[in-house]
Amino acid sequence: SIEGQTEQLRKSSLHLQAASEHEKDDLMSWIHEVKTPLTAMHLMIERLDEQPLKAPLLYEWLRIHHLLDQQLHQKRLSFIENDLSFQRVQLRPLVFKEIKNLQSWCIQKGIGFDIQLDSPDVHSDGKWLSFIIRQLLSNAVKYSEADDITVKSYEQNGRVHVDIEDRGIGIEPKDLPRIFEKGFTSTRMRRDHASTGMGLYLARKAAAPLLIQISVRSEPESGTVFTLVFPKQNDAVSMFSV
Repeated sequence: SIEGQTEQLRKSSLHLQAASEHEKDDLMSWIHEVKTPLTAMHLMIERLDEQPLKAPLLYEWLRIHHLLDQQLHQKRLSFIENDLSFQRVQLRPLVFKEIKNLQSWCIQKGIGFDIQLDSPDVHSDGKWLSFIIRQLLSNAVKYSEADDITVKSYEQNGRVHVDIEDRGIGIEPKDLPRIFEKGFTSTRMRRDHASTGMGLYLARKAAAPLLIQISVRSEPESGTVFTLVFPKQNDAVSMFSV
C-alpha cells in the first residue's frame, strides 16, 4: 500500500540521517584526537635551534593544521544555526590572534601587516568570524611575496566594512566569478598542488548565516581586496535575538 511505502521511506530516511550523524560525530572526534599530537609536535618544532629546518617544518605543520580546521568547520556548517552566539566582537584581538597563527609562514615569505581598525568592533559570532578572517588572511599570504597585507575596518552607510588587501599576483578577470566555488583553484597557481580550493568557499558559506556579505575586487599583478560587510546594528540585533 501507499501508506506502507511511505512508512518504509520514512524509516529509511531516519536510518540514513542517523548514519550520517554518526559518521559526522566520528570524523569530528577523530579531528580532535589528531589535534593533540599536532599540538605536541608544534611545541617540539618551536624548541628547535636550527632555523633553516625550523621554518619549513612550521610551514608544513601549519598546512596540516589548516586542512584539519577547514574539515572540522565544513562538518559544523551543516548545523551552524545551532552553533551561533552573537555578541560585540572586538576586531583587534581577533585579527592579531589570526595573524600570530600565520606568523611562521609570513616570516618565511617576508610579509608584514598594516592594521587600521577605525571601527573597533562588530556584532557577530566570534568563533565563526575568526574562521572567515582566517581563510581570507591565509589566501592573502598564499598569493603574496615580501610585501604588506593591509587589514582595515571602517563604517560606510551605517555598516562596518573590513578590508583585507594584498599586493600579490591578483586574480584573472575570468577567474573572479568562480573563486567562491567549491574546489576552485586559481589558474595562475597551477603549480600549487597544496591548494584545495575550499577556503573561500567555506568562508562564504559561513558568512551567510552571519548576514555578512563578502565581495572581492582584483587586478592581475596589482593585488586583491576582499571586503566583509556586516549588517547594520539594528538589523543584526533584531535578526539574532529572534
